[in-house]
Amino acid sequence: MRSRRAVFLMFMDIIAINISCLLAIYINFDRWNPIFEKKELVVRYMVVITIIKIITFGFFKLYNSLWEYASIDEMIEVVAAVITANILSVIFLTFANIGLPRSIYVIAPMMEVLLVGGSRFFYRIFRRIKHGMTSIDNYKRVLIIGAGAAGVMALKELRNHDNLRSKPIAFIDDNPNKKGKHINGVPVLGNRKDISKICKKYNIDEIIIAMPSAKSDDRKSILNECKNTKCKTRILPGVYELIDGNKDGFKIRDVQIEDLLGRDEIKLDLEGLSSFISGKRVLVTGGGGSIGSELCRQIAKFRPSELMILEIYENNAYDIQNELLKRYKDLNLTVFIASIRDKKRMEEIFDEKKPHIVFHAAAHKHVPLMESNPKAAIKNNVFGTLNVVQAADKYGVNRFVMISTDKAVNPTNVMGATKRVCEMIIQTYNAISKTEYVAVRFGNVLGSNGSVIPLFKRQITEGGPVTVTDERIIRYFMTIPEACQLVLQSGSMAKGGEIFILDMGEPVKIIDLARDLITLSGLEPDIDIKIEITGLRPGEKLFEELLLNTEIMEKTSHDKIYIEEPMEFKHDKMMEFIDELKYAIKTNNSMNIKKVLSDIVPTYIPYNPTINLEDSLALEEINMGLDEVAVNIDSN
Repeated sequence: MRSRRAVFLMFMDIIAINISCLLAIYINFDRWNPIFEKKELVVRYMVVITIIKIITFGFFKLYNSLWEYASIDEMIEVVAAVITANILSVIFLTFANIGLPRSIYVIAPMMEVLLVGGSRFFYRIFRRIKHGMTSIDNYKRVLIIGAGAAGVMALKELRNHDNLRSKPIAFIDDNPNKKGKHINGVPVLGNRKDISKICKKYNIDEIIIAMPSAKSDDRKSILNECKNTKCKTRILPGVYELIDGNKDGFKIRDVQIEDLLGRDEIKLDLEGLSSFISGKRVLVTGGGGSIGSELCRQIAKFRPSELMILEIYENNAYDIQNELLKRYKDLNLTVFIASIRDKKRMEEIFDEKKPHIVFHAAAHKHVPLMESNPKAAIKNNVFGTLNVVQAADKYGVNRFVMISTDKAVNPTNVMGATKRVCEMIIQTYNAISKTEYVAVRFGNVLGSNGSVIPLFKRQITEGGPVTVTDERIIRYFMTIPEACQLVLQSGSMAKGGEIFILDMGEPVKIIDLARDLITLSGLEPDIDIKIEITGLRPGEKLFEELLLNTEIMEKTSHDKIYIEEPMEFKHDKMMEFIDELKYAIKTNNSMNIKKVLSDIVPTYIPYNPTINLEDSLALEEINMGLDEVAVNIDSN
């Protein structure tokens, strides 16, 4: 197909070159007689000149371009090729002693640019005319937000791909100088405040936000305006997404929940992180999970001497292993398939590899599952963590960073209570060990395995209903890359014993997230997609706190990382608690296990199905009221 197209273009160029030459001679002499009088000379001249020019055009790759996407760049190539070809032709004619009036050397190239360039642009012009005349009854009417370079690119993509079945109707831009102007025939009708009005007036079906360099607050503000329409909203990826190895390039995607949260890019101390990780042996437990795998990706960037992944699920380990080895050819990577509950295996690994740094991300995290399986939660989260902590102490790990959760604060569920016990273990061992132990506490991460956002998206795709446990439930959210960047930054600045608290931004109502996702999919909540309230699950809280009410926040050098005031725990007392837990799980009595957990973590209020919902919420609100005594993240 491509060779046939090249032959066709070559044939058209031969015609164009010869017509240009003949017309140039005619215009110069204002008659055809000179051509007929010296027709043999003219024929020889035109044959040689045509060969020279066709070869030159081939050198400039005029037969390799996809001319249906022709632009000013392709036109510049045509002009350059024509000028070069004519310079070579003049040189040949001079040496061949063929004298022609100089004006022909000016007229012929001008004609060639028009004819050769015109043949290239004809197909695009034809497509454009056809697109404009085609009935758009079955086409989506599109509003493009952003009349800059990205918006123009989006316009061209829509016009060049008929399979998208999209008709650009108008632009929106906040620059008042652009209002009333036209870009490639498409008008700029107003600013972001006019979105709802324009969508209604022009029957817009889809909105495309083409502002990849916009600040997060601006993007969030525009998305809020889009939510007031009934249009499906899509977005061009941000600048940092494009830079970060996105092979699809400038590809329009659906709006993601990260866009709605409007969180800014994290600023990292790259020099400090490089000093912390570069040349070190780093072990990541749970390295195949959502958080663990992202930690591995980011650690690999800083060139550790060896990166070790410890993971119990071989499929997860295999996936992240392949990804890392493909991306980082020189990475020294080791994968261990093992359970943190296997104390002997942990000691073997630590003895063999002697890691400098450990990131402990392995844990059971699903609240309802752990509520009905408290024995498994304690064995994995508490005893598993203790195994890794003790191995780190025994084999001289320099720094140990544990991933914690906001559910460890005033826990109402087994999972949160076990993570609070883990924090206590960390602080206990920091006091007696040369290893620096720290924990990093944060809330929900978007897109993690089993999180609510993928569930909502699947439910919307299936036509609903979207299930929310309670209308009042709120959560803190951040992206997985953002959380992992801050975990690394916290680890680099640790001195030992800290529990770092990440600034999660403003909490979000889960039901609002559900409504936003439905709306931005071009559907109406409770009309196209039902929202069903299912009731709080066992151990689930209405809201999560990041601080304990007896602790005080301390600022760090990073504006999104804080430290709670450390609490002292006696090692002997902690070991007594551990022994009590060991005995409790042997009884295989869930209520007894939870009772022992509440003795260790006084703020833990076990879920009791005999207590009605209002009483449970009242207890939680009392805890929240007490928690306000703590210093708020933004108060200082």
